[in-house]
Amino acid sequence: MNVSVAGVEMIRKLVGFPTVSRESNLDLIDFVREYLKPLDAAVRLTFDDDRRKANLFATLGPRRDGGIVLSGHTDVVPVQGQAWDTDPFALIERDGKLYGRGTSDMKSFIAVTLALLPEFVQRGLKSPLHLAFSYDEEVGCIGVGRMINDLTVAGIRPQSCIVGEPTLMKPVIAHKGKKSYRATVRGLAAHSAYAPTGVNAVEAAAEAVAYLKRMARRHRDSGPYDRGFDVAHTTVHTGVLHGGTALNIVPHECAFDFEFRHLPGDDPEALLEEFKSYVAGTLEPEMRAVYKDAGFDIQLMSQIPALDNSAETEVVALAQGLSGNFEVGKVSYGTEGSQFQRAGIPTVICGPGSIEQAHKPNEFVSLEQIAHSEAFLRGLLSRACT
Repeated sequence: MNVSVAGVEMIRKLVGFPTVSRESNLDLIDFVREYLKPLDAAVRLTFDDDRRKANLFATLGPRRDGGIVLSGHTDVVPVQGQAWDTDPFALIERDGKLYGRGTSDMKSFIAVTLALLPEFVQRGLKSPLHLAFSYDEEVGCIGVGRMINDLTVAGIRPQSCIVGEPTLMKPVIAHKGKKSYRATVRGLAAHSAYAPTGVNAVEAAAEAVAYLKRMARRHRDSGPYDRGFDVAHTTVHTGVLHGGTALNIVPHECAFDFEFRHLPGDDPEALLEEFKSYVAGTLEPEMRAVYKDAGFDIQLMSQIPALDNSAETEVVALAQGLSGNFEVGKVSYGTEGSQFQRAGIPTVICGPGSIEQAHKPNEFVSLEQIAHSEAFLRGLLSRACT
């Protein structure tokens, strides 16, 4: 399969923007906006509170209801601490692969889409084609909510959506939901020689984390299960823990971050209530017997609803036909697709690259996947021109 020079060069351009989530994405957004000007695109921007980041929503072709959304996020995960063989923000082609941060997750989909637009605008779009490029997907699908709210206010009603996350060009109809939390533990400092007079926040946090691990094991061993997912059960995970200042001081504070990645049929609120009940019934009484103000504060950090689409919907059938893959999949990672779905826009996930390459050093996408994506989008855009 042949890959267009324009597609590879557009991937090179987008990878060159170091849009790590903690940084601004405005240089990339400004580049895309300028690129779309000659194509007579109607462009809408929605910003974060600091106006350092923006979503871009653009419509090409007729300005009316309907049409399909091609959706992708512009941010990437950090590269610090990873052993890259090359500059992660300079595209390298080697042995049939394109290396660089975001090549798989997920600038290649955006780049291939942009590279093909001039050809199809020239042919004449008969139905609307929408582009939805968001910020802060990697830290909790934050930006896309503002974009969708803006579309609702503006009365823009697309018919369906394809999110180009890396699925090896296999249509995906479901993904898990995610809720992440930060627990802050308040203890009471004391000299470690008199540890019983203090409340050890690190030890309380450790007991809480151990309970989360027991919840994780229970779901692993007893389900419920959905064998369509690559990880067939809800997962419970603790990823960050900070506490203590010195060994001879009973730590007065500790914080840890944890998450539930739940099957579409599992209730994340029930999971949280189970954990809170353990904390309130087992840990806090012992802590408050020493210090009345000791305890836990648990705050929601981010949430991504689960996607659970039917394999019989029109957009899924479209993705199957364009990809030539009539199987459908379910994935454990979250995407922005569930928010489009909840907004009444039927959604399927289908894009080039493998999630196994995402977030890793030496991230890559194969040229074969790029060629497959180009064929997919050519077929889609041909339909929009007839």
